[in-house]
Amino acid sequence: MADKLHFSLVSPERELFSGEVDQVDAPGSEGDFGVLAGHAPFMTALKEGPVRVHNDGTVTVYDVRGGFADVTPDGLTILAEHAVEAA
Repeated sequence: MADKLHFSLVSPERELFSGEVDQVDAPGSEGDFGVLAGHAPFMTALKEGPVRVHNDGTVTVYDVRGGFADVTPDGLTILAEHAVEAA
């Protein structure tokens, strides 16, 4: 079984997601990036675009406008200025 990544997506209004996932793809201000379990730590600003959460063969998409992504040994946290689940 592959390692899982702990991922949290938080907007000013509420926490939209928190849990274990396979991969997260996000729109970084310097280019899109993907994060898997065990990724090297980094922090980056986000631009407007989709955050794709891959888990057990399904993909959930959230539309994000601005904010920051923080990858630590504990996982990935996105603090978004605005985020909603895509329709």
